[in-house]
Amino acid sequence: MDTIDTLICARWVIPIEPVGRVLEQHAVAIKGGRIAAIGPTEELARTVRATTVIERPNHVLLPGFVNAHTHAAMTLLRGAAESASFERWLQTQAWPLEQRWIDAEYVRDGTELAIADMLTSGTTCFGDMHLFPEIVAQTAAHAHMRACIGLPVVERATSWAESAGECLEKGLRLHDEYREDPLITTSLSPYATWALGDETLIRVRRAADELELPMTMHVNETPEDALSGEERTIARLERLGLLSPLLTAVHMVHVDDADIEACAQAGVSIVHCPQSNLKLGNGVAPVARFKTRDINVALGTDGAASNNDLSMLDEVRTAALLARGFHSAHVGIEAHEWLRFATLNGARALGLGEVIGSLTPGKWADMCCLDLARVHTQPVYDVAAHIVFAASRDQVSDVWVAGRALVSESRLTRLDEADLLARAERWRARITDTRNS
Repeated sequence: MDTIDTLICARWVIPIEPVGRVLEQHAVAIKGGRIAAIGPTEELARTVRATTVIERPNHVLLPGFVNAHTHAAMTLLRGAAESASFERWLQTQAWPLEQRWIDAEYVRDGTELAIADMLTSGTTCFGDMHLFPEIVAQTAAHAHMRACIGLPVVERATSWAESAGECLEKGLRLHDEYREDPLITTSLSPYATWALGDETLIRVRRAADELELPMTMHVNETPEDALSGEERTIARLERLGLLSPLLTAVHMVHVDDADIEACAQAGVSIVHCPQSNLKLGNGVAPVARFKTRDINVALGTDGAASNNDLSMLDEVRTAALLARGFHSAHVGIEAHEWLRFATLNGARALGLGEVIGSLTPGKWADMCCLDLARVHTQPVYDVAAHIVFAASRDQVSDVWVAGRALVSESRLTRLDEADLLARAERWRARITDTRNS
């Protein structure tokens, strides 16, 4: 009889691969932080000896959600920048507030608050893009949260770096520091095509190619972003050699057929951020058209300053409803596929598809569990459809990252919620006082 660390027994298990499979009365065995086996509960109970057995009789167990794009530190600005115009939101609200307050303390407190928000809504991994990435990495590691830390590249001087060159130097040192870390990985994160010149983008591409590092960048978020002078932005990225399987393009709202075809041919991933795009009035990405070209589409919340929460359950529902409403129910994206967008596709976009994103023996045990014994999720005929169209974040009962329980019976186990709330209130008071002075 094999000895394992934990046996989690659930009413339903959705492994994500293959798409559409639902396993009833199954269990997942965890050993050394990884998935050791998946099988019928009665069978595994006979064949393994578990240190801990967790019974979840009314629950569905699935991979933890992967938030493929966010700005975690900006959670401290939740509700502070509420213009309906993207340009006003960015230029006169969000950026000025960040420029006034951003430092290591701001990034630490905002990131930790974001991690709590994400964990309690079932997210086990996030892709971040923000200044002071070393603080984001430290905060995520302390929380035992999986994160792909964006190494920001901007040309204008900031409180973190004076130039694009210094951004790359500091970022690559951070990459070296976490090269062997089991939870923290890195990606190159040039901010946006409109903010960077050709020379900088070529330097980023060379570093990515040399180190086989993922790249994440805001692309075609607004109509203006779709053009770089006389040239289409996607054509410019193709000319500079950035279109490749290493690139994840965030937003991709304003695209034409040539843009989509170029991304499909190059193997680019796309992160769809529907709630942020709607709230800022930027439009809706044509996800159905991406799917017809077999582009890997992931989901992201963007930052809480433009969303305003970090729940992937909310994000996947919004994405699914928009696709149905704009493209009709005949686009062929069913509930199980949306769950794949929110898990395995996100992992692939962050370069982590071989280690997380599906319940597969050998992968890290990054999982979440939802209690469906609620009046708004009964009766259950289609488990996947309930998760996408009916479930809410308060039904997330348990979350594990690398086999460690970070949420148990809907309570954070590692982070101090009272302390987080107190720090958030202190930041609200400081930021409000400054705005009113």
